[in-house]
Amino acid sequence: MSECPLRGGGVRPGYLVGRRLEQVVASWYLYGSEAPSGPLDVWLIDSEAVATRITTGSDWCLIVEASAPFAGYDMAESGRIEVAPVSGETPFADHLGEMVLAVSEESVPDSGRIALEITFDSGRIRCETWSGDLRLSSK
Repeated sequence: MSECPLRGGGVRPGYLVGRRLEQVVASWYLYGSEAPSGPLDVWLIDSEAVATRITTGSDWCLIVEASAPFAGYDMAESGRIEVAPVSGETPFADHLGEMVLAVSEESVPDSGRIALEITFDSGRIRCETWSGDLRLSSK
């Protein structure tokens, strides 16, 4: 079962198979002069112009949903959220222009989806929730 207890199942990411990764957009939390943390959210925009958002929920479940990127916003003294296309800031940047060959999900009974692995011709990207944070890694 890959449903998130608080948000439900979202989308089944299998629809990405056979689509080309055209653009990646991400959001980061910025505070003062500190280095950005994140990304908080990643949107994969495919050859069908569908934006798939990958993020984590407050229940530490990995959320996968069809959703257009939102605009960044200012949180006054608490910092700001910046949303922008990525060039090299995430492992997905290395796979721009490549076709998605496979996707697989991992879930646990109480938390729902905890990981998503996306396979491209030149490698795999693992998206997982780690203590409530989104973690991306190349394999």
